[in-house]
Amino acid sequence: MILLSACLGLLLLSAVFYVVPFTRSVDRPADSTEANVDWYRQREQELASESQALSEDAKLRLLEDTEAVEPAIAGASGRFHSWLLLPVVIAMSGFLYQQLGAAPDVAITRDLQGLNEDSSPQKMSALIAAMESRLAQRPDNLRYSALLGRYYMTQQDYAKASTVYRDLATAAPEDAQALAFAAQADFMAKGRVLSDDSRLLAEQSLAIDPGQRSALGLLGMASFEQEQYRAAIAYWERLMAAEPAGSEGAQMIASVIEQARMRLSGDPGQINDDPVAPGAASNAPPAVSSAGVTVRVSLPESADVNPSDTVFVLARAAGSDSRMPIAVQRITVAQLPAVLRLEDGNSMAGQLLSEAGDVMVFVQLSPSGQPGEANATWLGQAGPITPDMGNEVIALDLAPRS
Repeated sequence: MILLSACLGLLLLSAVFYVVPFTRSVDRPADSTEANVDWYRQREQELASESQALSEDAKLRLLEDTEAVEPAIAGASGRFHSWLLLPVVIAMSGFLYQQLGAAPDVAITRDLQGLNEDSSPQKMSALIAAMESRLAQRPDNLRYSALLGRYYMTQQDYAKASTVYRDLATAAPEDAQALAFAAQADFMAKGRVLSDDSRLLAEQSLAIDPGQRSALGLLGMASFEQEQYRAAIAYWERLMAAEPAGSEGAQMIASVIEQARMRLSGDPGQINDDPVAPGAASNAPPAVSSAGVTVRVSLPESADVNPSDTVFVLARAAGSDSRMPIAVQRITVAQLPAVLRLEDGNSMAGQLLSEAGDVMVFVQLSPSGQPGEANATWLGQAGPITPDMGNEVIALDLAPRS
């Protein structure tokens, strides 16, 4: 609005230059005629003592000067009125502002600020289309690239996300986060395969910011899946150092580090990537060794997800403000539907599920393999539930994150 007001002010100022010349040019012929008459009277007095011939000559000169002024008057009156151009200038200025100015950006910003949880899918689609169109006009608008990349990732449109983030990384080669996001999107777009280009992007990100979380998580996960457990542990330990002590993130990272160490030692232990066997065996109630909770996790048949996406199943104390999980298991979408049990063997360090009282069970489906609701595309929860020695199975169906 400030820019628009300034433009209007300049237009009004320009109007002065169209109007003023027209009003000043009207009096000039009259002034010239009066000057000639005054000159004639003065000259007539000077020639009063001279001959009649000289007097007649002066009269003829006055007549010639006056006649010369008449065409100038006619030319001035027939001249094009420049102030008539003012509406044209205003209209053209408005058109150019719409085409070259920031009016579309102002509209997009207003729509972004108006988004909330009640916004309709149609409104979101229209906003995304507006940003895509504007980014095509202004490829140097990095803010739109970042917003669209994040939106595509949440929609699991990894191919588009990879394209947008790669353009962003090219435009901002010193931005560690842009490089990490480009590597992560490419990793997901290629079916969770870390290409040499993606690895280079992630390593460049860490060269700029050694604590870049997305790059550390990606390289750790890719190393783990390639059975390079020492490298995975090294990346995840750097990532955990940046987490607040005792936070949910720190506890989850500690869990996957423990899994990597068990794999490295050849002992899968109880906290494992395969706590439930695939197929029919996954629906059999597991053995009970301590008080705990047994749940059956399932996805709708219509769910469009990658079989290799990570599923976190965790229990937290009911009624507690702490986000720290008491017990965690990690499986993949390919193992769903799955029946699994959370008990003391899955508890985090220093805690026992059997002593926790009532708990809430949460499920997070994370395409990136990172824990936390912010990284999940599908969620589910059940509870409060009291851990016991029974084998009652509680159904827990996943739904898209709203």
